[in-house]
Amino acid sequence: MLGRRVIVDGKPGKYVWLTYKEVYDIVMKIGLSIRSCGLEKGGRCGIYGVNCPEWIMSMEACNAHGMHCVPLYDSLGAGAVEFIICHAEISVVFVEEKKIFEVLKTLPNTTQYLKTIVSFGKVTPEQKAEVGKFGIAIYSWDEFLQLGEGKHFDLPVTTKSDICTIMYTSGTTGDPKGVMISNNSIVTLIAGVKKLLETMNEELSQSDVYMSYLPLAHIFDRVIEELFINHGASIGFWRGDVKLLIEDLGELKPSIFCAVPRVLDRVYSGLTEKISSGGFIKNKLFNLAYSYKQHNMRNGDKHQEASPLSDKIVFNKVKQGLGGNVRLILSGAAPLATHVEAYLRVVTCAHVLQGYGLTESCAGTFVSLPNEMSMLGTVGPPVPNVDVRLESVPEMGYDALSSTPRGEICIRGDTLFSGYYKREDLTAEVLVDGWFHTGDIGEWQPQGAMKIIDRKKNIFKLSQGEYVAVENLENIYGLVSAIDSIWVYGNSFESFLIAVVNPNELALKRWAEENGITGDFAALCENPKAKEFILGELSKIAKEKKLKGFEVIRGVHLDPVPFDMERDLLTPTFKKKRPQLLKYYQNIIDALYKAPK
Repeated sequence: MLGRRVIVDGKPGKYVWLTYKEVYDIVMKIGLSIRSCGLEKGGRCGIYGVNCPEWIMSMEACNAHGMHCVPLYDSLGAGAVEFIICHAEISVVFVEEKKIFEVLKTLPNTTQYLKTIVSFGKVTPEQKAEVGKFGIAIYSWDEFLQLGEGKHFDLPVTTKSDICTIMYTSGTTGDPKGVMISNNSIVTLIAGVKKLLETMNEELSQSDVYMSYLPLAHIFDRVIEELFINHGASIGFWRGDVKLLIEDLGELKPSIFCAVPRVLDRVYSGLTEKISSGGFIKNKLFNLAYSYKQHNMRNGDKHQEASPLSDKIVFNKVKQGLGGNVRLILSGAAPLATHVEAYLRVVTCAHVLQGYGLTESCAGTFVSLPNEMSMLGTVGPPVPNVDVRLESVPEMGYDALSSTPRGEICIRGDTLFSGYYKREDLTAEVLVDGWFHTGDIGEWQPQGAMKIIDRKKNIFKLSQGEYVAVENLENIYGLVSAIDSIWVYGNSFESFLIAVVNPNELALKRWAEENGITGDFAALCENPKAKEFILGELSKIAKEKKLKGFEVIRGVHLDPVPFDMERDLLTPTFKKKRPQLLKYYQNIIDALYKAPK
């Protein structure tokens, strides 16, 4: 059921597995130990740390005893950990050994609620002394398992509507919101995904293997792992280091690979770089095989039948890079660039599907279908057990009843959340007559797929009175292969747009080489000629996509450091925090607007 790599003589060895029976026995022990701490049904346990078997076992013990499992974000910093412990009134926290100090930092502010800390590993005498001062108990994993020995607690009766988990999502502004998800939502979602995979002839079985590396604190990975457990399949855990992920994949050989676009972008740029540096003949052969297979797929061939010879001779290396067994790649959490999706559909010898969902809709609401090249750049049709409609947004010019229906995506059904914890006001804003308003703008495609084109709140006016839908523009400018990420900005006192760009390091260095310009990546980003080059590339795509004059970017700043969570510029699901970006780059923006155009 659950596997991890053991380290032998400082080197990672094979995966070592716990069976379903062994996991069950441990989960039962954890349940008794939690109950020994005085928690009853409806009590709240926090889980904090990188994915590991103990994470899942702690979660399942909460499920068994009807307690709310509350993930503490690995990437939200100490402030959020303290906020969530107090807001959710968490009394027991399970924590990765190296994160214990992060929990200790919240003392004494959390002592009103927090009574027990359980390490996934060991505990030092210093840590015991430290928490002892506050009257809190701390246990190593092995100590905690013995806590409930000889005691008996009946499993409570749980119902569909009982809350299973409270997942805090980081808004782009304000405090995190606690999304309450019921047992019914998760079971309904699993039933829907199961049905969907069966209709695609891709149903899961006990022999399927999953690589657990996307944070379990997010709903996307959480429900996928529940789906695997539901099928009696296997889950192997990574070692917690993104640089070692490919090696872990090679050892585990998963059959299903879930990713966020950032991971797939890395795979894409790694592959394209490898191929372009592979010499003329290799390059030529690859491009020929690619064009031939893609042509056949566009003409309706399934990916396995489009060019078996190319798969065997050319693309097999790519397949082996992901372990050799991957048959489904599922991308979620943020938009995947169309050129990356198209490329991976051809070269990975697997179905590449893009999905869409929110924590509030229990992750899965839309997913694209295998072998449907017409669904490139969309998130596919809705899953079987939700209703979806579009609602017009007149102030943005979106009409749900026009010949090309566009509007805010609204969802109804049993996968929806039960409300925001202790925030009825926020719940009432987004849940109206049973319909959840997502804030995302979608466009129905003729074949029934949904395309996400904008975000309702990301709209501003320029000084000439023109409205700018910034997400849509960023998606278009994001097609430029010389850039990794772009933040577009404009304000109502100015008549034009500017942008901060994270250039693609390899592309910029190649351009510099071709133009006889020297310097490291940071120096190139400062070079006025490099800025001209990037502006030129942005203008080309603007022309190609027939953007209006006021939508063309007139000034650009190149930042060699990617937008990140450390500087509070992104949420943990890689959405841009626009107010924070503005604050961070304010001086640069002022300078760009002052520069003569």
